[in-house]
Amino acid sequence: MKAEKLSISANERLSFFSNMSTMVNAGLTTAEAISSLLQDATGTMKIILSGIAADINQGKQLHNALGRYPRVFDTVTVAIIKASEESGTIDVVLKDIKSTVKKDIEFTDKIKSAITYPIIIIVVFFGVLVLLLTFVIPKIATVFLRLRVELPLPTKILIFLSDLILHYTIPTFAVLGGVLFLMVLLYTKQKRFFVNTMLSLPYISTIARQIDLTKFSRSMYLLLTSSIPLYTALEFTQHVAVKNDIRAAINRARDFVGTGKTITDGLRGQKAIPALMTKIIEVGEHSGTLDKSMEDLTEYFDYQVTTSLQYMVTLLEPVILVVVGLVVGSMMMAIIAPIYSLIGQVGGSQ
Repeated sequence: MKAEKLSISANERLSFFSNMSTMVNAGLTTAEAISSLLQDATGTMKIILSGIAADINQGKQLHNALGRYPRVFDTVTVAIIKASEESGTIDVVLKDIKSTVKKDIEFTDKIKSAITYPIIIIVVFFGVLVLLLTFVIPKIATVFLRLRVELPLPTKILIFLSDLILHYTIPTFAVLGGVLFLMVLLYTKQKRFFVNTMLSLPYISTIARQIDLTKFSRSMYLLLTSSIPLYTALEFTQHVAVKNDIRAAINRARDFVGTGKTITDGLRGQKAIPALMTKIIEVGEHSGTLDKSMEDLTEYFDYQVTTSLQYMVTLLEPVILVVVGLVVGSMMMAIIAPIYSLIGQVGGSQ
């Protein structure tokens, strides 16, 4: 597999930088640290470390070796390591990267935990649905057919779906698999369209903006503390944003900085950028502590994302339960209604 297509998990990435930081701060060179990590590495990590070790042995610097694996080491990380190698602060920077990767994992875990509950509810719902269609409905349908009861439309639909699954299992799943494949293929071809559509939804749009601003602030803090020029830092951080309006605002700020103006001038008046953020950045620029301002903004937006996610989950829980309850309740009514009709007919004939 080509180097640019190789990837590892976030935990493996954290382990790499954690071990590198420990060994470099203990006095080992980067080549010695990579060689030591390679001894215990397995799988994809071993392939990547072997490539890095080979590059370093050929006289290349660490940032050049890491840059061959863009899906493992992003442009921000490579730029920071390059600056640290030139300034001789690789030991300090590795600590900062380790801390940042750890925070990114914690940040991602917050998002995953927020959507875990709704996913579990939906999976359980479909499990109950399949159980009803494969076990409950066939037995009840047999009784109804023997008694020749006039069935309402919802009951007929349930019996039809049950027969479809039981008697045409392979064709049914083949069709469902084909539809799923087409959906995945369409998503792959039109990924940007689907992502933009999803991110334009009311509440999701707000959370996505907060996530982008958190990533932007954190990346800017890491780049600025590594003494990377402001223009270059803005050029790198434009790629961390997913929403187009955030990316456009960062590009505008970069262009302003390129003409000798401040980042505040570029961000001011942009709807995607909160006024509070612009004000804090302005204070940081005037006081010469822009890196500290970015760190404060990272903590602020991290808190905002956590709060928004908790609110979304709190809102989704009852909504999902109500929807699932209505669907299951409707199915049960479709089963019970003919039974009541049958009881009424028996009672009327006596």
